[in-house]
Amino acid sequence: MVTIRKALKEDMVAVHALITELAVYEKEPNAVLISAEELKQHGFSEHRFDCFVAEHETLGIVGMALFYSRYSTWKGPTLHLEDLYVKQEFRKGGLGKELFDTVVTEAVKQNVGRMEWTVLEWNEPALNFYKKYNATLDPEWHLGTLTREQLNALK
Repeated sequence: MVTIRKALKEDMVAVHALITELAVYEKEPNAVLISAEELKQHGFSEHRFDCFVAEHETLGIVGMALFYSRYSTWKGPTLHLEDLYVKQEFRKGGLGKELFDTVVTEAVKQNVGRMEWTVLEWNEPALNFYKKYNATLDPEWHLGTLTREQLNALK
């Protein structure tokens, strides 16, 4: 049996492991710079994000949905789903849907103008998952980023 619940500070080691698994899946195995300790600090002392976890009764945390508040000049408050991830052996059983639906419920509770996330264009399972929700997957917008190193170089 798997239960969806709000993450606790002590869950961040398992959440970090899931983030690392996701990075490997997304072909970026060396991209995770954050530590479990930083997740604890950012999520529970600084309140920069919230997280739901899927906890198996004997196997521990097998999935997570990490999200945070943003602001849109067009829509007002928004909720950004940063990562939704379920361990491979627990996929296809509805666990991803349960996690996503829990975040949707949170977005409705917060009365946001939009819930948003990004998905890689090659990630067909994720694209098909979100299409089931009739989500808008906009091909016109590009995700722009600057790394810490790039930011420091601009000083």
